[in-house]
Amino acid sequence: MPDGVVLLDEENTLIWANQQFQQWLDGTDLLGTDFYSALGRPEILGPDYCPFHTALTSGNPSSSTLRTTDNRYFQVHAVVAQENEQRTRHLIVTVRDSTDEWLHRQKLEAIHRAGIEIADLTPEEVFGMSVEDRIELVKSNILHYTQDVLHFDVVEIRLLDQKSGQLSPLLAFGLNAEATERALYAQPQGNGVTGFVAATGKSYLCEDATSDPLYLEGFKGAKSSLTVPLSWHDQVIGTFNVESPEPGAFTESDLQFLEIFARDVAVSLNTLELLAAQKANTAQESVEAIHRAVAMPVDEILNDSVNIMEQYIGHEPEVVERLKRVLQNARDIKQVIQKVGQKMTPSHAVPASAQVEQHTRLRNQRVLVVDADEAVRNDAHALLERYGCIVETAHEGGEAIYMVRNSGAGYDAIIVDVSLPDMGGFELLVKLKESLEIVPLILMTSFGYDPGHSIVKARREGLHADAVLYKPFRLDQLVNTVESIIASTTASHGIEAS
Repeated sequence: MPDGVVLLDEENTLIWANQQFQQWLDGTDLLGTDFYSALGRPEILGPDYCPFHTALTSGNPSSSTLRTTDNRYFQVHAVVAQENEQRTRHLIVTVRDSTDEWLHRQKLEAIHRAGIEIADLTPEEVFGMSVEDRIELVKSNILHYTQDVLHFDVVEIRLLDQKSGQLSPLLAFGLNAEATERALYAQPQGNGVTGFVAATGKSYLCEDATSDPLYLEGFKGAKSSLTVPLSWHDQVIGTFNVESPEPGAFTESDLQFLEIFARDVAVSLNTLELLAAQKANTAQESVEAIHRAVAMPVDEILNDSVNIMEQYIGHEPEVVERLKRVLQNARDIKQVIQKVGQKMTPSHAVPASAQVEQHTRLRNQRVLVVDADEAVRNDAHALLERYGCIVETAHEGGEAIYMVRNSGAGYDAIIVDVSLPDMGGFELLVKLKESLEIVPLILMTSFGYDPGHSIVKARREGLHADAVLYKPFRLDQLVNTVESIIASTTASHGIEAS
């Protein structure tokens, strides 16, 4: 029987314990002792912090998780067993060892935190850095977390050139010079495990490097390796390889952990635009800095102004007029910055070998982005303004409604997170319909998370079929979705798109 079972009296004293529970206590006979003392006074993690007392007082089953001093985890489930004649009550408690599950969960959480922190650069770190310096810092972070969290010491990351198919080394540690300088291509044969993974998009666990026909030596004495693709949505952008001097050193759990970490690495590479290391120059970096420094504060001025205007409308016309001038001046500042950026960064955020794809439909289109996450609002400026959009943001639904009311010509697209601090995306859609004939809404959700079913409800209310973005989304997905909604709205108004 995998679970431990014990019988306790009303004082939590052990009356009986099955063999499994006694084995966890190294066979020590602790009958007659307090249950918690028998386990070494473990920490109670909840959800019920007094599970036995709750069960006895309520008569209902109660559960909790315990963590012992030697970092073992046990789930306990207590049920009252009452003997009617003697009017005495006992607790039947099942105890399950959930250590592996908790440690697995903790490692996943550590990997997720590490993935977020890879490219989490503070202004102090970024200030004065060239693009190359920022890349080196991110590479250093990747290596640090690979060794510190995943405990892999021999690491190689290669990036895939989509045109030539060549896999160029971005980061290598612990491999010999011959391996790091080896020319590899995304081909299933003749290019080692790395080429196979890049070509197929499938992870590869090499348990015995000495007999695996695909394996090419990474360092002298290597006995096993694990290689996963770096994928940005459905496209392979590189490979992540780790190796060991021990045969069979990697498990299926290691494979899962590395695949999860690799997804975060791929997001970080895209976020920092590491796939185009030669793309930026000093002027481009300066414009990026201006956007970061000015775009959000100007949005705050707009948000504060419309909030104040809502209070004075109908009461103080002179104050309202002054606020309208503040709004217009703030919007003028944003457009001046945008025009400077268009002149200084015509190919912002793409590889130097490619020119920015022109999206004429987006030029001068007004977009409102509603999200509580400042990083999302910041990214909206950086991503959409390079194509000529006029971007404004709001923190929550109520503020978005005020922005719409005081937007003048209105917005051509409104991008909304499904879960805002004050309302859901669907609720905002309903409220906007009260004042807009057509609501050009796009809903955003993280990894499909939509607890209020805003997407389903909104589609019933006529939400465009393409008007959903799943974070993290690619730049082309964002641009294509915004273009699609603008085109649909324009068609609905009976006006041909320019």
